Amino acid sequence: MRNCSCALAVLITVLVTTAFAGETAPEPADYRTDNYRAPVPATLKGAKVVTTEETIALWKDKSAVFVDVLPHDPKPANLPAGTIWREKVREDIPGSIWLANVGYGVINKETEAYFRKGLKSRLGDDTKRKVLFYCMANCWMSWNAAKRAVEWGYESVLWYPHGTDGWTAAKQPTQKNEPF
Repeated sequence: MRNCSCALAVLITVLVTTAFAGETAPEPADYRTDNYRAPVPATLKGAKVVTTEETIALWKDKSAVFVDVLPHDPKPANLPAGTIWREKVREDIPGSIWLANVGYGVINKETEAYFRKGLKSRLGDDTKRKVLFYCMANCWMSWNAAKRAVEWGYESVLWYPHGTDGWTAAKQPTQKNEPF
């Protein structure tokens, strides 16, 4: 039975890797500022790119802080009375902090302060602790956010380019989350 479980785990890993291995983009020198849902690079200077298997191990060991950077559209304040607003539900890797909208190529001072505050809430002043950034497959938001963390002096930045798509394809658990 154990051999069967191992074989199944290997098969799932191969399928997930194949499904998300597609086209990659060259690593740019600066942040991506448009077309955020497009093929991403296979590398990120100053960070370690992690696979689904490595991400699962980090999650099980609780050896990294997980940061989701998927954008979030809040309910507009000026909606006409009676307008129905359906909040989008975000299913995250359990235990993650959701720092919405910090992965854009250009962020304003308020968003930068929110990003730094969110990181500090989980990492304190420990710039050596592992911090893993993700979004969805082919999402430049996580690449930009991880790049920014490297530039801010974080020394153990991990980038999971397959994001929640890779996570759920590997049949891993999720939990509902709300932005920090």
